[in-house]
Amino acid sequence: MPHAISPYLLPLALNPTDMSILIKNIRGIIQAGDDVPQFRAGAEMSVLSVIENGWILTEDEKIAGYGRMVQMPSGVTADEVIDASGRFVLPSFCDSHTHIVYAGSRELEYMDKIRGLSYEEIARRGGGILNSAELLRETSEDELYRQSMERINEIIGFGTGAVEIKSGYGLDTESELKMLRVIRRISESSPIEVKPTFLGAHAIPAEYRNNREGYIDLIINEMIPRVASEDLADYIDVFCDKGFFTVDETEQILMAGIKYGLRPKLHANELGFSGGIQTGVKYNALSVDHLEFTGDDEIEALLGSDTMPTLLPGAAFFLGMTDPPVRKMINAGLPVALASDYNPGSSPQGNMKLIMSFGCIKLRMLPAEVINAVTINSAYAMGISDTHGSITRGKVANLIITKEIPSYEFLPYAYGSNLVERVVLKGEVS
Repeated sequence: MPHAISPYLLPLALNPTDMSILIKNIRGIIQAGDDVPQFRAGAEMSVLSVIENGWILTEDEKIAGYGRMVQMPSGVTADEVIDASGRFVLPSFCDSHTHIVYAGSRELEYMDKIRGLSYEEIARRGGGILNSAELLRETSEDELYRQSMERINEIIGFGTGAVEIKSGYGLDTESELKMLRVIRRISESSPIEVKPTFLGAHAIPAEYRNNREGYIDLIINEMIPRVASEDLADYIDVFCDKGFFTVDETEQILMAGIKYGLRPKLHANELGFSGGIQTGVKYNALSVDHLEFTGDDEIEALLGSDTMPTLLPGAAFFLGMTDPPVRKMINAGLPVALASDYNPGSSPQGNMKLIMSFGCIKLRMLPAEVINAVTINSAYAMGISDTHGSITRGKVANLIITKEIPSYEFLPYAYGSNLVERVVLKGEVS
């Protein structure tokens, strides 16, 4: 596979009061270069920038320099020096779709799935999202924060350095705001980069089962203004799919969110050809996510748009669903991002390296394609590609140092092995 070799780059001048790290003797620096694009699409998804036998210098929170060892200037020093012999360094994963703030768990529904009940059947019985909403409403903000921070620390250990977190398990105004306040606390107290998304339109709550219009009115006229007044979200999401919200309902909610400065992101086409993909493109959604049901019309709508198709193979695997037609999408020239969908009902894990393996095993993606899908493409799907997703001078120093491995292809190949040795977040070893 061809590798684009980045040129040697001089480090920035170090301020002696700043924390600095020098990583040297790196077997391979993955996704490095000052010319790495915002995302890769189509055939370019199999292109991966790699520098062999390299070094990286960080200053404070930023990448200050990198290159080949033979070109490293003499006299370069740092507060901490790490010898990465035999190891690879890559940007930390960007997980652009999660529901990591939730209360309790739903392993009893897992038993229902094993017995053959579908996602929709469980939801109709009052399970699924409604079950999580009931648990969350009963859980205090402090306890919700405690549980969520356990998951945050877990995914940091797996190599994730940026995460989008959705609300959507409250389904009433105060509970949705509680979730978003917890997300803000996580952002303020953890080194991980956090992007908050308001998902009040995750499901119709039980008390509004016979009054859909009343709940949509609540979202538009009460929830969205409250979220905006407290500056609690960057994005607005809707579950636009069979059995959840229709295209017309989705459009009403998105237009209200856009009015308050919230850019759309959509759950779309997980359960059927819902029109969600086309709706997302129409309203300039940053991403449309799931996409198990994607045909020629959907691909045509996405081509030339600014919307990132985001696939959640962990959820499709856990639910035994049809996989999206990834090869058809890439062959048509589309970009693809991958995310974990970490949530209690359909993807109760946040290991992005495992998601890479699912991308290879289930979706028939190449190792280079899945690395692009969980770094620069997923950074774009979070709206942070200017600062994250590649090893570029001036970008945030969010890095994974692997254990000793023979090649970068080994990362998705060894699907059950923890190959993360160290994680650097904002220029500090976590």
